[in-house]
Amino acid sequence: MSARRLLPDEESLDLIRLVRKLAADELAPRVDAEEANEAFPREVFRLLGRVGLLGLPYSETYGGSGLPYEVYLQVVEEIASVWVSVGVGVSVHILSCFGLATMGTEEQKQEWLPAMLGGELLGAYCLSEPHAGSDPAAMQTRARLDGDHYVLNGAKAWTTHGGHADYYKVMARTSEDRTGISCFMIPADTEGLTADVPERKMGLTGSTTATMVLRDVRVPVERRIGAEGDGLRIALASLDSGRLGIAAVAVGLAQGALDHAIAYARDRETFGSRIIDHQGVAFLLADMEAAVFSARAATLHAARLKDAGLPFSREASVAKLVASDNAMRVTTDAVQVLGGVGYTREFPVERYMREAKVTQIFEGTNQIQRMVIGRSLAKSNDGELTLAPWARL
Repeated sequence: MSARRLLPDEESLDLIRLVRKLAADELAPRVDAEEANEAFPREVFRLLGRVGLLGLPYSETYGGSGLPYEVYLQVVEEIASVWVSVGVGVSVHILSCFGLATMGTEEQKQEWLPAMLGGELLGAYCLSEPHAGSDPAAMQTRARLDGDHYVLNGAKAWTTHGGHADYYKVMARTSEDRTGISCFMIPADTEGLTADVPERKMGLTGSTTATMVLRDVRVPVERRIGAEGDGLRIALASLDSGRLGIAAVAVGLAQGALDHAIAYARDRETFGSRIIDHQGVAFLLADMEAAVFSARAATLHAARLKDAGLPFSREASVAKLVASDNAMRVTTDAVQVLGGVGYTREFPVERYMREAKVTQIFEGTNQIQRMVIGRSLAKSNDGELTLAPWARL
């Protein structure tokens, strides 16, 4: 296994060690069979909730752990290095809690957050639509006020945990203004809310993805998060944090693929030597290690900015872009290191390669990340000396 950067304080080290052991003991024995059977691992999320891993970055007041994002992302990385579907699920669940944790009333937080952060309730996040993916302001799902309820109609595409979640964080249009979008927390058993047949995907087969259909779904006013029109702001703010979660997933799956490639290269012999001792393979592995290291550094740098209360939107896009592009390259190279057997399902590197592709697509495609970064750069050069954000602390 290549070196991993961990935080120096003992509490964080102990947590990372715990998660690494849990992943090895509880997740690794199940992942191959459940991914092959396309089984949704609901019990795994209950386990993670019981040991306190589904509320790490949120306040202890409501059942979270109050830990820095930097620590939380390393936990996600450890999980994703063994089981990517579960790593994505943790990130999505944390994302589904964001609006309530940051914009909810005290009464809403007290009522709902403890069960969400404790893993009793698994969440899903409904923003994208069939014709409004990278442009959420173009969404067509409507929420019409009717007395003390809203009535929602529309469809939400690409919903992770669709059909298995206990609640759905739904963005819907409440006015014709382009940004007139509001946020709602909707229980899964609400009449009129249904899941379409799950998507058939090339990877993440243990993570169910489905379109959620809303037909005259009645939601009490008290389940609106924030004021009317706050939804897009909540969505965009949560996406910055969500991109860091996906970056950590990408780092984890790249690390997992690299670990398998190193182990194989140390064991496999050709021409009387281990293949890791052949320069061609050693250099390939060295480039893979450098890619994982740089992706991790970019992700944790953005997390430190967030933890310090500094702007981190551009850095989150950089981290997601770098981590997912590097994951695609590292997993492809891992298959190459294993050669013919890497192309079979005897080893998990082919699964990592299939899973890596989607990290370049969800939470904003990497083309969107480049757009975000480019626009930020266009605004930030006003003739002043530009310092690295961390240097300005």
